[in-house]
Amino acid sequence: MSLAQFITRVIDTLYVKPVAAIVPQQLWRYGVCGVTNMALDALWYFVIYHFVICKRFIDVGFVVVSPHIASLVLVFPITFFTGFWLNRNVAFRSTSIGHGRQLWRYALSVAGAIAINYFSMKLLVEACDVWPTPAKMLTTVLSSIYSFLAAKFFTFREEKA
Repeated sequence: MSLAQFITRVIDTLYVKPVAAIVPQQLWRYGVCGVTNMALDALWYFVIYHFVICKRFIDVGFVVVSPHIASLVLVFPITFFTGFWLNRNVAFRSTSIGHGRQLWRYALSVAGAIAINYFSMKLLVEACDVWPTPAKMLTTVLSSIYSFLAAKFFTFREEKA
C-alpha cells in the first residue's frame, strides 16, 4: 500500500454518517488535506522561525528581511509542494493530466488564491472598514471556495480524449 492510499484510507475512515450525508467524499478529502497542509504550514513556520532563522533579521545584500517574512518565504515552497502532492494523490486521484501540467496549473491557482487574499483584505479592511479578523475569516472562506473550484475544474480536472 502506497502512502497516498494509506492517507486516503485514514481520511475515509473519518467520513462517517453525519458528514457523509452532507459533504461529498471528494470535498471531504480536499478539506482534510487542506487542514492538514495548514497544520503542517504552522508547524514548519514555528520550527523555521525559532530554530533556523532564530528570530534574526536576514541581510541578503540589497535588502534586510525581517524574521517573520524570511520564515514565510522558506515555508512557502514546502507547503506548496505538500499541498500539490496531497491534492494530486489523495483529493483528486482520478485525474489523467500529467504531473508537470498539473504543477503549472496548481501554481496558477495558488497565485489566484494569494491575489484573492490580498485584494479581499485590502477591500474589506481599508475600503469597507471591516475589522481585520472578521475580514480574514471571510477572505479565507472565499479563498477556500475558489481553491476547491480551481482544483476540481482546472488543475485536476479530467481530460477528455
